[in-house]
Amino acid sequence: MTLLYLIRHGRTDWNDEGRYQGQTDLPLNARGHQQAQELAAALSARPWTALYSSDLARARQTAQALSERTGLPVRLDVRLREIDVGRWSGQLIRVVRDGDPELYARWQAVPSQVCPPGGESLHELTARLAAALDDIAAAHPEGTVAVFTHGAAIATVLCRVRQLPLDGFRSLILDNTSWEVIRWPATT
Repeated sequence: MTLLYLIRHGRTDWNDEGRYQGQTDLPLNARGHQQAQELAAALSARPWTALYSSDLARARQTAQALSERTGLPVRLDVRLREIDVGRWSGQLIRVVRDGDPELYARWQAVPSQVCPPGGESLHELTARLAAALDDIAAAHPEGTVAVFTHGAAIATVLCRVRQLPLDGFRSLILDNTSWEVIRWPATT
């Protein structure tokens, strides 16, 4: 089994503003760059086999800080992207809530049964992430791999690993540049 460090990217302006980011390609802000450097300093001495990242700038830039300290290249995988929130992307959370209170209430109560308009479901996100992690584990059996990705993406993987319902994914969303260590493949 492969040891995976699932690492959330650093802060962006949209994190600070309370906007849905989804798959919009946003860079880190100044605080995010600082967080990425602090993260790299904290993790650089680990025995890394490989570094993988979502191709979105906020994850890629966070991964790059560790790459610069370890000399390992960052391997990009589009499947490590955040959930596609469709038409909610770029919207303030309060605007989404006020614009369609019924849909937003369902998204909060039973997110596993709701798909953001024009986006993807939590089930689709989980399947996409699991396929990416399966491939990473197959390429690095018994390795230690850093995987730079996104809040909802990590949370749905943690639901799967811990055999928890997807409706509770929000309680597992990590702070920016925090990480969880798991063994993969998960036993489900």
